Amino acid sequence: MNHPVKIKNALISVYYKDGLEPLIRQLHSLGVTFYSTGGTESFIRDLGFDVVRVEDLTGYPSILGGRVKTLHPKVFGGILSRRNLEEDKAQAAQYEIPEIDLVIVDLYPFEETVKAGLGEDEIIEKIDIGGISLIRAAAKNFNDVVILSSKNDYAELHHILEENQGATSLEHRKAFAKKAFNTSSHYDTAIFNYFNQEDPLPVFKVSEQKSTVLRYGENPHQKGYFYGDLDAMFTKLNGKELSYNNLVDVDAAVALIDEFTEPTFAILKHTNACGVASKDNLLDAWKVALACDPVSAFGGVIICNGEVDGETAREISNLFFEVLIAPAFSEKAIEILTEKKNRILLQRKPVALPGKSFKTLLNGVIEQDKDATIEGPDQMTPVTEVKPTPEQLQDLHFANKLVKHTKSNTIVLAKDGQLLSSGVGQTSRVDALVQALEKAKTFGFDVKGAVMTSDAFFPFPDCVEIAANAGIKAILQPGGSIKDKLSIDMANSKGVAMVTTGVRHFKH
Repeated sequence: MNHPVKIKNALISVYYKDGLEPLIRQLHSLGVTFYSTGGTESFIRDLGFDVVRVEDLTGYPSILGGRVKTLHPKVFGGILSRRNLEEDKAQAAQYEIPEIDLVIVDLYPFEETVKAGLGEDEIIEKIDIGGISLIRAAAKNFNDVVILSSKNDYAELHHILEENQGATSLEHRKAFAKKAFNTSSHYDTAIFNYFNQEDPLPVFKVSEQKSTVLRYGENPHQKGYFYGDLDAMFTKLNGKELSYNNLVDVDAAVALIDEFTEPTFAILKHTNACGVASKDNLLDAWKVALACDPVSAFGGVIICNGEVDGETAREISNLFFEVLIAPAFSEKAIEILTEKKNRILLQRKPVALPGKSFKTLLNGVIEQDKDATIEGPDQMTPVTEVKPTPEQLQDLHFANKLVKHTKSNTIVLAKDGQLLSSGVGQTSRVDALVQALEKAKTFGFDVKGAVMTSDAFFPFPDCVEIAANAGIKAILQPGGSIKDKLSIDMANSKGVAMVTTGVRHFKH
């Protein structure tokens, strides 16, 4: 064993005591002397074991309402003393400082207190000072000291001591130190982000403790990980593990469906909607959404905003799909949909989502506020002689939601609460429109009387002319081009209604 150290003295002071008893009993059987404070001291005594109070070691009581208990040279000297240096050993002997070989400390529940919505005074009192200092000191001196900063590590140390007659190796101690610095850095990040809400400093700090190893990344030769708590977001009712690509599509699906309150189904492929419909009930919405593009729907990610019943499940079951997401499923729906074991069924939970998004870029990270704006009829300004009808305004609102969640450059064609087609991710807005018209034709849709939305303004009147000639009767665009008048004039000459919103929805 590399530099084995047997534990003689242990400082133990924890907020959460569940799972601690077996380790305390093991340490006692190994002849370890316990040093402790407060509730942990009482916990150890109640198990029938002797404990040296930290107050007796330092000669100072816990003061300032418990803010200062362990901050003393006799505690930190015992943790930080270097056992291989004669000078350190001499000073420890001179000041009667015991060598502390094991520190078991956790931290006040700062994040939990913030989440509980308690007042600032209570939140501030949950900023741990002594605990975080003990963790850092013990982790720094991993050459001689074991640090446990989480109850999740109790069983691991128990096993190590059992296998190695009460000793730990340098590798063991360094591994625990790594976990400890993860604990301290995460804790400090949470505190900083709490303080950095008003007039924030322009810095990027994120710490996510939960992770999932994915089968692979976008392609099998790439490693993939998800950092976050999927269990807080979904209950998985069936199917294989989610892949990297599944998660990207699921994220896009959730963002899209949250735009709708009426019964709506959406089908997505590669983050873009290939079928969306809002109807009076979910069964009709499913049938109409699937009709948008049944070819692309194959192998897609499906999402809705209501309970999937047995009849709807039976219809969905006719399609091969990767993932189905809903806020609820009837028992009959689950019975039908779980007949195939690989189908991923996710029941969504009501969890608040972050208001910002970020990704790695070049040699750094790019961050932005999420696009939380969507313009309804009240934000649509008519700019043509012909005004849109109430039905057209409703369809423009529907289509505007889809444009917002479709890769730029994009054009969306819609009618009667149904996506007819879209032009996705084109380098030219004309190409996007031509693609949308061709796709609508392929699946037998008559675009006469339909509406068209664009994610950005028209620099030229060509799109308006092409759309009008195809039978489009109402157009939504942000406006803002120096050549807006050319597009407006074209719409007027063709008898087409046009509205502007003043808001662009690029999605790159």
